[in-house]
Formats: sequence, structure tokens, C-alpha cells
Amino acid sequence: MQADLSPGSELSEKPSVVAFGFDVLDRIELAIAMVKERLRRAVTALEARGIPHAVVGGHAVAAWVARIDPAAVRTTVDVDLLVARADFDAVKAALEAVGFIHSFTFGIDIFVDGPDGKAREAVHILFSGERVKPNDAVPSPDLSAVEILDGYRTIDLDRLIGMKLTAYRLKDRVHLLDMIDVGLIDAATVDRLPAALRPRLAELLANPDG
Repeated sequence: MQADLSPGSELSEKPSVVAFGFDVLDRIELAIAMVKERLRRAVTALEARGIPHAVVGGHAVAAWVARIDPAAVRTTVDVDLLVARADFDAVKAALEAVGFIHSFTFGIDIFVDGPDGKAREAVHILFSGERVKPNDAVPSPDLSAVEILDGYRTIDLDRLIGMKLTAYRLKDRVHLLDMIDVGLIDAATVDRLPAALRPRLAELLANPDG
């Protein structure tokens, strides 16, 4: 059964293009700026107290991708930080001092941005050398290999790839495909990874278009 697009039909009278005002673009820009400010505030708080850490997750992917093709960078709304379990009390004190509020949600320590903060926009804490989920193939990396990207301590590329392959949610696979697309990941990457993660990356490399 085909839709009726003849003149006067219900579908023919519906606009095929929806116009958005500049206020929508302004809100998008504001949302991006707020995420960047949240990242800056959290990292600055840890640095001020000398707490070892690394930016991981979507912001780390963005920093690496931007080195090759800034136009390929995806935005992300949360902030993922890798720290040592032994430093958590110091991390908590540092983040609370700049307005974040601690919560434990779905097995992860998070810090929402003030009383009205949302979990999806929070600072998420991951612990070096520990599995995020009990059935993860490998634990999170240690903090021995970081690089300064965009002014932040960011986990090195191979360890970031390993974290994304371990989590392997849809958004993680998208991030991995982005890194493949800009040339950050290739066949040589597979051999540098833990054996348990190699089949996942090999599959993505064999089917980059899904």
C-alpha cells in the first residue's frame, strides 16, 4: 500500500522540511560549551590537588580524532575520568569543592553538576586496574601512559581503543569506527591489543560500514 501524496491529501499538506530558528543553534552551542566547562572544571580541580588522572571516554576519542580531522569529532555530554581507587577520597573532595555532588548509580561513582545536575551529564569515575563490569574482558588501564591533548591528561591511544573495545556498547563501536575512518586504527593495531579484544576490532575492521 502506497502513501497518498496526491494534491489535497493529508500527507501532501505536511511540510517536508522543518525550519529551525537560530535560537536552536544557540542552545546547541550553549550545551556544548557547558560540557566543555564541566570537563575543564573537573580536571582543573584534580590538577590543583596533584591527583593523578586521565581523560577517557568520548572526550578522549574527540581529542585524538581532532588531531587528524576536527570535522569528524563527535560531541559527548558526560565526562569520563580514570583515577586510582586509593585516590577516590581526594577526588571526591576536589570535585565537591567545585560544585559537583557525588552519587553512586548503576555501579559507577558519578558526580552530577549541582543539585539540578543530570546523571547523563555527570562526571563518571572509572578506576585504573579495575573492571567497570564484572564480566569485562580486561580491566581499565593504569595511569602510566597518558598524553597531553587539548591541555588535558588523556589516556594514550591503544589503551583508549582497548577501553572502547571492552565496553563495546553502540556508542563505543561508533567511536571505534570514527577512529578507523580517520586512520587512527588500522590492521596493525590489532596485534598491540590484549588477545581477548582482538576479535572485536578485527570484526570492525572487516566491516567498517556495518
